[in-house]
Amino acid sequence: MSVAVVFDSAGTLLHTYRVAKEVRTGVLLPGIETVSLTFSSPERVLVVIHVHSREVIAAPPDQLLSQYLVDHQVGFGVSCTRKVLAADEIAAALYHSPYATVGDLQDCIRNVWHVCKREAMVAMNSGVIVNMALPGIEFTVTTGGRPFEGAREAIGELHRMGIPTYIASGDRVTKLEKMADYLGIPRDRVFGVATPTVKAQIVADLQEEYDRVVMVGDGINDLCAMKKADIAILTEEQSGERHPELYQAADHVVQNVREVVAIVKRLKS
Repeated sequence: MSVAVVFDSAGTLLHTYRVAKEVRTGVLLPGIETVSLTFSSPERVLVVIHVHSREVIAAPPDQLLSQYLVDHQVGFGVSCTRKVLAADEIAAALYHSPYATVGDLQDCIRNVWHVCKREAMVAMNSGVIVNMALPGIEFTVTTGGRPFEGAREAIGELHRMGIPTYIASGDRVTKLEKMADYLGIPRDRVFGVATPTVKAQIVADLQEEYDRVVMVGDGINDLCAMKKADIAILTEEQSGERHPELYQAADHVVQNVREVVAIVKRLKS
């Protein structure tokens, strides 16, 4: 029987620290769960922007973030949203927002770097939460992550068993590729800026190729993919509250990513 394992990244393979800044009040929200923050309103869209943190830090802090994105032709991807929206609607709200400055995003980047800079392996990812009711940027967001202890070993053991592994995540592709290189996952098995419905479609596509597809996730944006998968594994390795629906969808709940190996072994036997 052929088996493939699909991992979310943040909170599943990576221990993640996130910070958001509410741009209209100037309040910094360290340690926030950005997916939950996004899902708390149907008008919010979590957007990943395709720009390196160093480039943002070097920009004038008082410049409108929307103008910076336009001037530098920075693209974006939708990480998650509760309702279906056209890309041009989101682009209009993002690229014409009067609310956020480059400095708002710089504050998030500096906060994450201060917390994560001592880690041997850090991948940083920045974005915004657009509120379509404003319309415009409501929060700037930065995430820093390092692999959980034992994650690379777990991936290696799965590969030695002949089990291909994939990453399906809402994070920026270049960040994911850096982590995939470290973990030993081929880059052509990395799917970035994946919304919940895209994650589910990735699982569905793999089900055409493999007898069983396992989905490993930790957040509400993994729910659709977990429901679609043949086996759903919910990991609690990253601390924080989880939506009750995740437990209902899960066939297994684990405390450590290494436990996935034993579950797959039983599935193969």
